[in-house]
Amino acid sequence: MEIKIFDNITMIIKTKLLFTAFCMLALPSIAQNNVPKPLADVNNVVDLTLDSLNKTETARIPAGSSRNGSNPVLFLVGNSTMRNGTLGNGNNGQWGWGFFAHTFFDEKKITVENQALGGTSSRTFYNKLWPDVRKALKPGDWVIISIGHNDNGPYDSGRARASIPGVGYDSLNVTIKETGVKETVYTYGEYMRRFIRDCRAVGAHPILMSLTPRDAYDEKTGKIVRKIHTQWLMQVAAEEGVPFIDLNEISGKKLDGYSKWKEKYFFYQDHIHSSRFGAMMNARSAAEGIAMSDNPALKPLQNTLLPLELPTYKVQREKGKPVVWFTGDSTVKNTDKDKNGMWGLGSQAYIVFDKKKITCYNAAQAGRSTRTYLNEGRWDKVYNSLEPGDFVFIQFGHNDIGGIDKDKERGVIPGATDTCHVYKSAKDGTYELVYSFGWYLKKFIDDVREKGATPILVSLTPRNEWSNGKIERRNDSYGKWYRDVVSQTGVEFVDLHNIMADYLDKKCGSKAKADKYYNHDHTHSSLMGAKTNANNIAKGLKAIHSKLTGYLK
Repeated sequence: MEIKIFDNITMIIKTKLLFTAFCMLALPSIAQNNVPKPLADVNNVVDLTLDSLNKTETARIPAGSSRNGSNPVLFLVGNSTMRNGTLGNGNNGQWGWGFFAHTFFDEKKITVENQALGGTSSRTFYNKLWPDVRKALKPGDWVIISIGHNDNGPYDSGRARASIPGVGYDSLNVTIKETGVKETVYTYGEYMRRFIRDCRAVGAHPILMSLTPRDAYDEKTGKIVRKIHTQWLMQVAAEEGVPFIDLNEISGKKLDGYSKWKEKYFFYQDHIHSSRFGAMMNARSAAEGIAMSDNPALKPLQNTLLPLELPTYKVQREKGKPVVWFTGDSTVKNTDKDKNGMWGLGSQAYIVFDKKKITCYNAAQAGRSTRTYLNEGRWDKVYNSLEPGDFVFIQFGHNDIGGIDKDKERGVIPGATDTCHVYKSAKDGTYELVYSFGWYLKKFIDDVREKGATPILVSLTPRNEWSNGKIERRNDSYGKWYRDVVSQTGVEFVDLHNIMADYLDKKCGSKAKADKYYNHDHTHSSLMGAKTNANNIAKGLKAIHSKLTGYLK
């Protein structure tokens, strides 16, 4: 009996202590000397963005200036992963996803305004930049808040941008060492709550969105590291009753499914900042997250989204029959109509392949290089259309020569190494991260394999240019780079360039006699040339014992 009484008293005391502790946590401005240490800057990257708050007027358009009549505005609040660089235009090879966000929304219904600024944290954005956005908010507007990469480092020196880790109600009074300015620092969660309260005060709709993933793998799981901020944001969103979009998970899951090589080029120069590929992926992930949400509060915003279906080619598939895809330039697909005109080898696919066993689809396009074929979205359509068991011919090179940032702007960096540089277009002043010829080929190869299909590299057709009774061969340039890629990837390789060159050397022996295989110039094939190229591809497939030979006539 005495033990029972003792136990009851002990329980009462414990309950009171727990209640007291809970009350203390619920109050603001508590435990000045016991707040957690700030998060370490584990990213350890050089912030290449010009994030001085003195440059905000050049970095961001005036808040609310994008508003179109009575339509709502979707404001984006974030850091360099949302807007990179002072102008956010990719001039340093890095893009924030906010640059592409507008492409997923109907501009007739809503405008997307990127108010993010590189280098800011939830704390510095709220204190310095948020007041302008807050003034511009109107009832019915939307605000995506996705910030936190920079909520680390010292509380009271340097950039002084750290928030207190967690979602509690702790606060810390600090004096900035360099300036003597006094400031009260709050938790990460408290800054989120303040964004939310300010939005609601004017009838705007806040959305909490987790951070973009960084280029870092969890050694235990082999997957991209997920950010701790996700848990904090989820908790605040649940407590405050606001929509939450897990961008970190949506993009992280995509990166998990890629090869290590592919995952790397979604970033540029460090482990945080996105390349154009990464920014476009994150923008799509954000839109997908909004579209997939079952939160009824997001219904009006969902109604402003454009269709998110991935572009594909409408190939007529038959059960049990794979598809062999042709990608390339005008030597693969041309007008393909006039008997006396120019023809691509893909038009003659069925003279070598058995249509009862396999479907041939010619997705090549005249005038394209590896770079422009990718940039125009043509490769993505092939990639999105692929199914396990398919085959993909990859043949480029004729148009990869030439100006990179001038003329037709379709040239690439010579070579097969994973080189890239930022170039500024002479036509429209836009910036692009251009890669090497070999890099583009390796991307195509990697993408095909990812889909469970078989890539087959095909060297470019020879040009009708002769010297000393022999047709020109490019084995010291494009031929070498093709072989370098084959060596690096182990991809199946049909050396059409040399197979056709050997054929013409033996059959013709001169430019004049070889003219019948070309039309109008030294590059484009006649119908006879296209048929011969197709037959020589079949010859090359047999020589390497490709599985695709099983579908030949």
